[in-house]
Amino acid sequence: MQAPSVGGVMLPRGNGQAVRLSRGASLTDFAEKINANPASLVGVMMNLGEMVTATQSVPDETLKLLADEMNFVLEIVSPEEEDRELLESFDIEFGEDEGGEEALMARPPVVTVMGHVDHGKTRLLDAIRKTNVIAGEAGGITQHIGAYQVSSEVNGEDRKITFIDTPGHEAFTAMRARGAKSTDIAILVVAANDGVMPQTIEALNHAKAADVPIVVAVNKIDVEGADPTKVRGQLTEFGLVAEEYGGDTMFVDISAKQGLNIESLLEAVVLTADASLDLRANPEQDAQGIAIESHLDKGRGAVATVLVQRGTLRVGDTMVVGDAYGRVRAMLDDKGENVSEAGPSTPVLVLGLTNVPGAGDNFLVVDEDRTARQIAEKRAARERNVRFARKGVRFSLENLDEALKAGLVQELNLIIKGDASGSVEALESSLLQLDVGEEVDIRVLHRGVGAVTESDIDLATGSDAIVIGFNVRAAGRAAQMADREGVDVRYYSVIYQAIEEIEAALKGMLKPEYEEVELGTAEIREIFRSSKLGNIAGVLVRSGEVKRNTKARLIRDGKVIAEGLNISGLRRFKDDVTEIREGFEGGINLGNFNDIKIDDVIATYEMREKPRG
Repeated sequence: MQAPSVGGVMLPRGNGQAVRLSRGASLTDFAEKINANPASLVGVMMNLGEMVTATQSVPDETLKLLADEMNFVLEIVSPEEEDRELLESFDIEFGEDEGGEEALMARPPVVTVMGHVDHGKTRLLDAIRKTNVIAGEAGGITQHIGAYQVSSEVNGEDRKITFIDTPGHEAFTAMRARGAKSTDIAILVVAANDGVMPQTIEALNHAKAADVPIVVAVNKIDVEGADPTKVRGQLTEFGLVAEEYGGDTMFVDISAKQGLNIESLLEAVVLTADASLDLRANPEQDAQGIAIESHLDKGRGAVATVLVQRGTLRVGDTMVVGDAYGRVRAMLDDKGENVSEAGPSTPVLVLGLTNVPGAGDNFLVVDEDRTARQIAEKRAARERNVRFARKGVRFSLENLDEALKAGLVQELNLIIKGDASGSVEALESSLLQLDVGEEVDIRVLHRGVGAVTESDIDLATGSDAIVIGFNVRAAGRAAQMADREGVDVRYYSVIYQAIEEIEAALKGMLKPEYEEVELGTAEIREIFRSSKLGNIAGVLVRSGEVKRNTKARLIRDGKVIAEGLNISGLRRFKDDVTEIREGFEGGINLGNFNDIKIDDVIATYEMREKPRG
């Protein structure tokens, strides 16, 4: 077989030689590796029926097609390997404690609470932290990840334990798996009245895969029908044998609701750590660790909860987290108090980053701001190349079925925006795992934290993607831009609804009956207190019209603060009115809801029946 030639120029033959390229590489990158002219590779691609420029990012499959044609073996470098090579180029070793044995000091165990949905994981953490986070969760399900440190007295000694709070439902498999990887010990919560359930086994498998010891908390022992002995018997089948049965797994019967035996559980965690783990780290080196959660805060900018794994993180340190970097401006502990340093196994909220990193991104402290910026920029460029290498055809969920049948599309492109990176990652993971047959692939082109922006709509327009907003809305002119460009933007506040709708669309079953129609938006300029009516919002109507007795939602910094509100009163000066039009000012009363602030946006809408078809 002869070497391909373009315009009389003979191109090199690979003869099975391996070529290593990063994801989203261009033909120019390929040409450099094989000492060829990029323009000639463009010609080869044209002969193969692909129109590609020399500098654009190309999908892995296209590069493989080119490599096969020229008899090269293409090796795509994994993201982990790419990152390791990047850090090595800056002479940085990640994941290793510096110094010998004498440099290592004992550190607290890091614990993840796992188990089936509704078995009481969040309530257990509440009982441990003596706070209540259930009330604010949509659908009563934990949607975000946090990290908390508590103290427990064991054998007369004060011992610290760090808890990573990962959501428990099957939709959060990815986050739970990541939680286990950054963890020393897993607490498996099993309800004494329900016994072992599917997600209990799933959580157990994650803990085993991560090779971490397990402590079983048998919860709800105060509930009717509770049978802790049955739970012990069931878990024996999965290799968890209780100490009282001659095994090595500690079981503790608890009631998170009543606060029973919580101290015994903490003691079991410490004893398990002492018995089976050597938990030590060097507190003197530059800090390294993992980002647990991150979000955009209006007053503070990008904030990230990080877990220090080795070294000590101090205020003023220059750190790089994924493709974000910055100097640590301030650190807060889990009680919201300022701290100046955080040693191994300590979770802290860090302020001062340039942008929001991803949940699960590694962080490290470097000597110079310039080094941090270079590492972050190279990581960001790498991700951008991968994103640009993906492409598709535009449509909405409703016409997806027709597009599939007509053969117009083989993949569903998605852009996911959410209020916290952990939720976004979980939603992405769940959607990518949908089993919808051979006809269609799901691709997440971009995911991020914060409101849906104009650049998201731009990307959706160029790549024919559907935008999903999870607990966030479109900011500024993004909504009008989406309307103008015909981009399908979907909003959700509960993760399973998003999964179900997209699965239904992929299976050709989506038959919407109602659609939400936005009537108008009003910006709060002043707040008036009334002893009879509560807080009244003095507003300027920004778009459309606000009508009395319509549904409304309250948006703060692009995030939905409250849903399902009712416009119970409207006033213009001293008169009661039925509507206020765009450009006019007035007063709005949201009934019993009083948590309003200046600059909040009240968005009113109604549900209209949508024709099927």
